[in-house]
Amino acid sequence: MCFLQIHRITIEARKMKQNIINEAVPLFIQYGFKSVTIDDIALKMGVSKKTIYAHFTKKETLVETCVFMHFDNVIDKILNISKHSKDPIIGLYQIKKEALNHLSNEKNSPVYQLQKYYNNIYNKLKKMEFDALNGMFSRSIRKGIDMGLFRSDIDIDFVTRIFFNGIRGIKDIELFPIEEFKIDLLLLNFSEYHLRAICTDQGIGKLNEYKKELNI
Repeated sequence: MCFLQIHRITIEARKMKQNIINEAVPLFIQYGFKSVTIDDIALKMGVSKKTIYAHFTKKETLVETCVFMHFDNVIDKILNISKHSKDPIIGLYQIKKEALNHLSNEKNSPVYQLQKYYNNIYNKLKKMEFDALNGMFSRSIRKGIDMGLFRSDIDIDFVTRIFFNGIRGIKDIELFPIEEFKIDLLLLNFSEYHLRAICTDQGIGKLNEYKKELNI
């Protein structure tokens, strides 16, 4: 087999692998990682299970690949929101709105199923989340201090880590069972709790203005 043939086969294999991911991600997001089977994905693509297993030796490998690709897309959106928000208070509410597009109280929700059935992947995701967003939230707090919205005496690194820990906490399905707590209200209450802890009087005034504007 010549080099050009090998190169073409390699390109085709990469395309098929990406096609599998592209088809699997929306199915996983809509129906849940546990609920969607390799059969479902193969049927949607019009290929055999053997074709999928040629690229992903087990379902967990495909789930992990899809989770990390989707995560990268969500992180890009969040970073873009933070970059273009006029101040860190409204920015946090805009990020909350984006986050709610990827969270739900259903048992087929990605976060619920990752925690329950793919905890190893979920733990990797938590570390990736902190590594990807730690710098952004630190800069956001610094910006708020410079604008007079956040207290100048706060420890930025401490507040950032506490914030992440709080976000992880409200997504914990054992601490906040989805049958009893609505994720949108948890995010709303935690965002206000966080902001009121670090805002100056000027920041509190701005927060109250935004709440009126957003009708929350």
